Amino acid sequence: MSENDTPIRPASGEGEKPVIMLRDIVRIAIDAPNETLRTLAARAVDPETGRRIAHNILPKIAEGEGYRRERWIIGAVAAATGRNIADVQAAASAEWTGLDVAKLRTSAPGTTVVVAYAEGTSPQDLPVLQERLRELGLGNLRILPPDEQ
Repeated sequence: MSENDTPIRPASGEGEKPVIMLRDIVRIAIDAPNETLRTLAARAVDPETGRRIAHNILPKIAEGEGYRRERWIIGAVAAATGRNIADVQAAASAEWTGLDVAKLRTSAPGTTVVVAYAEGTSPQDLPVLQERLRELGLGNLRILPPDEQ
């Protein structure tokens, strides 16, 4: 791989563990020993907006039932479960849009690019993204096989 290549790591694929969904994160938290819906909901506060998830909404999220899919819910779930916000964002993206999320390494130090893509996507399917990466001096897009991750 050259210095100008920007590899993309698929979040899921054959032989890899499946992408975790937001409902899975919430279900795991609800099922944790010594956890109650009310204690979980008490921690489910989005740090940006201060909005909180009501205890009766958590089971709806866990079951994938109807609830308002708003951005602040991601922060609230991360706060409630103690998970990294990037992991919760990836899970919400996978569940809400059906797209996987990947982080790209770049040749520019300290730069991270996150891309949502459909399963089976190849670099040739993303010409606009490739052009924008080149314009930003971030190199070319490459999808890495699992053994190079």
